[in-house]
Amino acid sequence: MNEQFQKALDFSNYRQTLAVQRRELKDRVSARLTYGFAGGLFKIDQTLINFVQMLCDMQRTENIVLIDSNDNPILVENLIEFREEIMDRYFTSTFEYFEEFNKLKTKRSVESLIND
Repeated sequence: MNEQFQKALDFSNYRQTLAVQRRELKDRVSARLTYGFAGGLFKIDQTLINFVQMLCDMQRTENIVLIDSNDNPILVENLIEFREEIMDRYFTSTFEYFEEFNKLKTKRSVESLIND
């Protein structure tokens, strides 16, 4: 019976450590997707990217006011450069997230999760 408790405890420790590692990874990616620009702070996500792309498609690319994450109006003088920067950050960050997440999925012990 003691062996079953030990196995249950080991599995519980593994699941808890995995959850902590995943949360830390998600927090790191979230920090990378926060973009300070012209005194504003933008959360780069698909909504922001789509809105900026829509404005570019409408050829509204100069002197555009966007509302940042803190509800502050921020003047973006060149929306095309802004779009390129947020798209680059988004794809770089999400690809790194994908790679790190897949590495975590292959770890099968607390030691392998911690020692990476």
